[in-house]
Amino acid sequence: MQVLVRDNNVEQALRVLKKKMQREGVFREMKARSSYEKPSEKRAREKAEAVRRYRKLARKKMQREGLLPAPKKVARPR
Repeated sequence: MQVLVRDNNVEQALRVLKKKMQREGVFREMKARSSYEKPSEKRAREKAEAVRRYRKLARKKMQREGLLPAPKKVARPR
């Protein structure tokens, strides 16, 4: 993973790096590897994640087809 530091702005580069690591799931994997996970717990977690992904995909598909209202946009001040 590579992040460019512009104008000696290390703080901004760190924020970008953290965001990239979060998106890649590095922090979640580090937390999972910090302690042993039983195989049965691992199967249950992976199954729950798969169900969550499937429901999210189905929800987005229904929103695209107009069967569900689109989520409200939150205006964030910058």
